[in-house]
Amino acid sequence: MSDDSCLSPLQSRSATIHSGDAKPRHAEREDIQVMSSHDGGILTLVATPIGNMGDISARAVQCLNEADLILCEDTRTSAKLLQAHGIRTRTRPLHDHNEQERIPALLDLLRQGRKIAVISDAGTPLMSDPGYRLVRAVIAGGGHVTAVPGANAAVMALTLSGLPPHPFMFSGFLPPRDAARRENLSVLRAAEQAGLCATLIWHEAPHRLADMLASLAAVFGPERPAAVARELTKRFEEVRRGPVGELAQHYRDHAPRGEITVILGPPPADDTGPQDLDTHLHEALKSLSIKDAASLVAGIVNLPRRTVYARALELTRDAD
Repeated sequence: MSDDSCLSPLQSRSATIHSGDAKPRHAEREDIQVMSSHDGGILTLVATPIGNMGDISARAVQCLNEADLILCEDTRTSAKLLQAHGIRTRTRPLHDHNEQERIPALLDLLRQGRKIAVISDAGTPLMSDPGYRLVRAVIAGGGHVTAVPGANAAVMALTLSGLPPHPFMFSGFLPPRDAARRENLSVLRAAEQAGLCATLIWHEAPHRLADMLASLAAVFGPERPAAVARELTKRFEEVRRGPVGELAQHYRDHAPRGEITVILGPPPADDTGPQDLDTHLHEALKSLSIKDAASLVAGIVNLPRRTVYARALELTRDAD
C-alpha cells in the first residue's frame, strides 16, 4: 500500500487518540507555576543515546558541560554516560513522582539566568519520559526552551520496520492489564473505522510483549503487518517483521530481552471496517435511538459501546 493511501480528511483526529499512552500525564491539569518573560535562563532538552554510547552528539556533550544543572530521569543511569564523556555538571533527579514539586525551585533557577539541561535514561526527553510538566511551566511564563536533537527509538524502529513511514502515531506504553489494553486498542481500531490510516508505534516491556502482540492480533486481525524492534543500536539489535499473529506466537515461544518497540502497519486498502461500522449504524438509526443503535452495533463490530455511541452521534450531527 502506498503512503498516499493513508491520507484521510479524518487524519487530524489522530491527536485525540494519542492520549492512549499508559502514562497520561500530559492530560493532567495541575496549576502551572510561571516565570516572568524577561528572565534569562535556558531550559534545554538534550537527546542521549538509546543504546550505543557513541551516538551522543558533540553539541549534546557541549551543552551538558556548559549547563549549571542536569535533570536526569535516574541519576545512576545517567552517571555512566556523563562519566564516559568527562561531564562533571551536577545532577538532580526529575521523574514522575517529584516533577511537579520540583518545578517552583527550577523556575527560580531559570529566573536567576541559570542553564538547565534535561535528559532521560535514553533517547529524546519527554517521549514516554518525564519533563513535560516542567516544559509547560516554562513556556507558560514565556521562558526560553530549546533542544539538542538526537536518538529516538520510536523513529528509528519505524524507519527499519519496512512499514509506511507516514503518517504515524506514537502512543508510548499501553496499559499493562489485558482488559485495559484491549479497550485502548479498540479505540484506535474504531478510529480506523472512522477513517484513520496510520502506522502505529508503542514501546513495550519484554515480559509483556507476547501478550501485547496477542492483543493487537485480536483487535486488528492476525494478518496485519507488524514489526518488533529490539535492542536498537546495541550489539544484539534485531528487527523481526511479519503478520502480528505470527509475531505473537514467536515471542510466546522465545522470550525476548532488552528495550522493545512495536510497530503496527496501517489497515490494508481493502479494509471494510469504516464502511461496516457506518453501514450498520445508518441502518440501526433508522429505527432505534442513538443509545440503542450503539448497543446493537457494538456487539456486531466488536467495539466498545461508548466508542460506537460517539460515532453514532457524529453521524447524527452530520445528517442534521
